[in-house]
Amino acid sequence: MKWEALLDETLWIRLGILLAVTFASYWLLRSVVRIATKRLEALSGRGRLYAFAAQMLGQTSRLLIFAFSLLIGLKWVALSSRWESVLAHGWFVALAFQVALWLDTAVRLWMESLTLDGHVRNPVTTAIVGVMFRVLIWTMMLLSILANLGVDITAMVASLGIGGIAIALAVQTVLGDVLASLSIGMDKPFEVGDFVVFDDVAGTIEHIGLKTTRIRSLGGEQVVCANAELLKKTVHNYKRMDTRRIVFKFGVTYDTPASKVREVAALVRRIIEGIGDTRFDRAHFLAFDDSQLTFEVVYLVLSSDYNQYMDIQQEINLGLLQGLRDLDVQFAFPTRSVEFVGGSLPEISVAGLPQGRAATGAGMEAGVRAR
Repeated sequence: MKWEALLDETLWIRLGILLAVTFASYWLLRSVVRIATKRLEALSGRGRLYAFAAQMLGQTSRLLIFAFSLLIGLKWVALSSRWESVLAHGWFVALAFQVALWLDTAVRLWMESLTLDGHVRNPVTTAIVGVMFRVLIWTMMLLSILANLGVDITAMVASLGIGGIAIALAVQTVLGDVLASLSIGMDKPFEVGDFVVFDDVAGTIEHIGLKTTRIRSLGGEQVVCANAELLKKTVHNYKRMDTRRIVFKFGVTYDTPASKVREVAALVRRIIEGIGDTRFDRAHFLAFDDSQLTFEVVYLVLSSDYNQYMDIQQEINLGLLQGLRDLDVQFAFPTRSVEFVGGSLPEISVAGLPQGRAATGAGMEAGVRAR
């Protein structure tokens, strides 16, 4: 070891300059980051973007700041061309790590922003997307550093591509359900807590998983459906229904006078308008049907709650029942009239009635009523 080199005055001067510039740069960079962070925190009340930026700057690594300061100090010292190349690579590596840290923090803050109300709409999808973004960020950082250091990453990228294709082919069914889960999370055709109907299934969404969606049916059992299969079906989402349009019919007998038929339509209007959370649309004498004069009624329930709709419909039915009795109008029920012309009716033996009673009935009409 050449101890006389330690006595070189030039060496100590350069080392002093390096340390001075390094610590001065470190103090300056730390101050700038700290002031910028406090300024952004003060502006965070104006928008969420300022809060995001403040938290990202708060994740600035002190070690990387020191590395930047050291690189700045080395710029003030005369170095050989070899060390200049190493210095250039050092700048890029430090910057790549810091950018990756900032982006990773941004992804984490975005995921946390989805739970500000304490409820994650689709936690599985959120976690998957977050992991995918983080893996992509750090993979790109690693590949960019290797490329900057002169490593040929073409073969590595090709290998990753071929391996990805092989894995995708091996797990294409599972991958299809995973992508379907991501599609559900992004497009949001339904969310946890929504009441949906498709095919013969009707129930409430309990969980949207990585591969399956679980539905609690009206019967109480849990229905499990693959995400990819579920997206192929026509799903009716009743949770997002603001109003419910109701159409129902009823009939009165044919012997109802025309004046009272008009009063029936007015009665229906009064009944519906007298019930809260409803909006009357129309009530018309619609048609001459078999055994009845048919009315069609349309109204809106100003709620998506099915139980509330049934309560309202019950009140309407009770109001109609009492109102038609007050008008002396009868509800219709199926009737048939059979007419025998000529001849006589056959003898009928009925338990408890005298035998041999003959019924002659040229022109007699027997009304048979059935409900």
